[in-house]
Amino acid sequence: MGNNWQIGSLDNGLRVVTANVPTAQSASVNIFVGVGSRCEQPQVNGISHYMEHMLFKGTSRMPDAIQIAEAIEGSGGVLNAFTGKESTCYWNHVPFDAARHAMDVLTDMVQHSLIEPAEIEKERSVVQQEIKRGHDQPGAWVGELLSRAVYGDQPIGWSIAGPPEVIDTIQRPDFVEHLERWYRPNNMVLSVAGRVGHDDVMAWAAEYLGCATPGEIAAVSPAEPELPSERVIVEGREITQSNLAIGLRGLSRDDPDRFVLTVLTNLLGRGMSSRLFREVREKRGLAYSVGASTSRYAGVGSFSISAGVSPENVIEATKVILHETRRLLDEPVGEEELTKARDYTSGSFRLGLESPMSMAQRNGDSLLMMGRIEPVDEVVEQYQSVQPTDIQRVARRIFFSDNLGMAVVGPPMDRDALLAVLEI
Repeated sequence: MGNNWQIGSLDNGLRVVTANVPTAQSASVNIFVGVGSRCEQPQVNGISHYMEHMLFKGTSRMPDAIQIAEAIEGSGGVLNAFTGKESTCYWNHVPFDAARHAMDVLTDMVQHSLIEPAEIEKERSVVQQEIKRGHDQPGAWVGELLSRAVYGDQPIGWSIAGPPEVIDTIQRPDFVEHLERWYRPNNMVLSVAGRVGHDDVMAWAAEYLGCATPGEIAAVSPAEPELPSERVIVEGREITQSNLAIGLRGLSRDDPDRFVLTVLTNLLGRGMSSRLFREVREKRGLAYSVGASTSRYAGVGSFSISAGVSPENVIEATKVILHETRRLLDEPVGEEELTKARDYTSGSFRLGLESPMSMAQRNGDSLLMMGRIEPVDEVVEQYQSVQPTDIQRVARRIFFSDNLGMAVVGPPMDRDALLAVLEI
């Protein structure tokens, strides 16, 4: 689809990006807001995610959730939202001839939601059930514990959904303050992709969001540079599998080495031809699933490896995983293997941008968080230029013993034994 986006802005600071796809039968309308759990205070941890729920509960024009849903689903479209550590996104995906209507609905939600006390109480239980569901899924919960092991007790390490006991205390004035503080046009990006023109999108944006008032937006708090003292967390459960996750501080969103790290991540732990899959699953049969991933934020990031293994194999699997990371430090990657990793990275990146939805969300997130959208071909060129020396250099930046944390959810085991294994 190429780099076919156009960027504009309104006088109130709202940034608008449109990616025109003339052959598409759909349009994706997304509003990104620069607020997530990292922006919160401990007494309202989880309010960004709770707010995400509340904006679907009714506006002055569409006073209940069913009307909002029918306004989009009536055209065959879908609507939803998600919250992260630094942003919240509200989106819908509709037939292209319903794009203006879709924007009308979405902008009404973010500007005119009622936030009624009765709906707050009803949704409080829903949010808490969502949190409990995550806790009851060991594979998901180990990720929450790993965030705590890597970041500790600071905003970047807190749960996005928040603790249930904090959700219990959030009231309407908290929501009103949150909206007034963060939901400002100069802290938002409107991103649209599909069969829709930029001039139309700009005109609709001016109509629906042009009167929104800008405000001063606080910067996110910087992360503490070191891992916390409790960097191995074990939560014992009477289940048959141990879910382990190894994590470390990685690279920030705009680190120049981020392209190298992406190739390194894929080489190590993405896909059935990755080193971890071959060594941990195919060669040794220690896990059904094993993989690596990265997360990048302002000024900080993380790298993680996760696997589900039999309890008796936790130590062995950890040793094998760490041995594979050590190989990246000690041995230059062969050209054939690196070529495959580069091509896999470039190809999966391109394939991930096939739909208007994926294009709109990449564009919106990039413009909000980085102030720019990197051209697709430039990103691919960066991936293709990665050399064995780059892989080794970046591996040495992040893979060292004092930078390692770990979390395990499964049958009880000795935390000190795991701590002793974290040496590379």
